[in-house]
Amino acid sequence: MDAEEVSEADISPLDTFDIELRLLVDAVYLRYHYDFRRYAMASLKRRMTAAMSQFDCRTLSQLQDKVLHEPTVFSALLNYLTVQVSEMFRDPGYFLALRTSVLPLLRTYPSLKIWVAGCSTGEEAYSLAILLHEEGLLSRSLIYATDINPHALKKAEAGVYEIDRIAEFTDNHRKSGSTHSLSEYYTAAYDHAVFDAALKKHLVFSDHSLATDTVFAEVQFVSCRNVLIYFDRELQDRAVGLFRDALCRKGFLGIGAKESLGLSAHSEAFDKVAREHRIFQKKA
Repeated sequence: MDAEEVSEADISPLDTFDIELRLLVDAVYLRYHYDFRRYAMASLKRRMTAAMSQFDCRTLSQLQDKVLHEPTVFSALLNYLTVQVSEMFRDPGYFLALRTSVLPLLRTYPSLKIWVAGCSTGEEAYSLAILLHEEGLLSRSLIYATDINPHALKKAEAGVYEIDRIAEFTDNHRKSGSTHSLSEYYTAAYDHAVFDAALKKHLVFSDHSLATDTVFAEVQFVSCRNVLIYFDRELQDRAVGLFRDALCRKGFLGIGAKESLGLSAHSEAFDKVAREHRIFQKKA
């Protein structure tokens, strides 16, 4: 078929969208050094469709033009490229399993280093700090909480959350096996809850990309939940490889309820500790 004979009907709009999406993530990587090229395409499509509406762009090419020439647009676009959905003690059974199956073994270490990868706005990091405090381990613990979104990290470091979210946080906290009240850890002011500075002393919030960065410390526990589902298989393997390398001998890894190590290139490096709650232990 000659080039002149190719009609508009022969070109699928979906194919065009895919091409534009790949060009957009390549442009983001080259211009801003954020690498979304190995993120799951289905998820990126949904988020970029929403972004097009927000930025009043008819096509992803128009959005790409704005991203390349208006840094403030990219800054706002990061909130679409990264998923900022979290809550304190999310999936309480996970935290209950940590209390019963993981912390008794972590207690044997003279000091603890924990990595919360993809910490978003900090809810899980504060949850772990509270859990460690209740189990008498926070005083000898340091929690590294990392993410690629600077806006999320800024909010996480502040430790301030809307007061209307506290009821859900409190219910999750109770279901996690706590005998304390969540109100012991925050002060309410102006429709917000400000979490205790004593917790923040054991938290280090920092930029880190699972797509491009390397291991930065040896840790006894990695919690990376509901992050791997947004990666393709290659990037999932890279991330799990980082966790394996960061974990000490017999260290623990927790992942999301809908995530699995079953098909990972590193699955043989881990034993199951709490199958239902996706907690694993690095083999000796």
